[in-house]
Amino acid sequence: MQTPVFVKTYDFLLWLLPHTARFPKAMRHSITNRLEGAVLDFQGALTQANRTRDDRRISFIEEADGHLDQLRFLVRLVTDLGWLSGRQYAFAAEKLAEIGRLVGGWHRASGGT
Repeated sequence: MQTPVFVKTYDFLLWLLPHTARFPKAMRHSITNRLEGAVLDFQGALTQANRTRDDRRISFIEEADGHLDQLRFLVRLVTDLGWLSGRQYAFAAEKLAEIGRLVGGWHRASGGT
């Protein structure tokens, strides 16, 4: 069974990809790829943390948190560039905050500070 953080991340990815497909083609190899990469790297770090049962788990959770920070920044940037609407930004920010709370809870439960 998938934990809520994995479900929420997957749902966010499903929401994000159709939006990035409509971003300007000229930005496909820069900002768009970075945004898509950040969410995929985030999910990858979560998977590594979930598979790890030793002290490295906390470092993978912290790595995921770093990717989440980058994701938040990039979502704000594409909104300021006009590629996401204000409503889309509000939706994304709410989902990313929810995911962040789940990651923070997992970090604390794993013995992180």
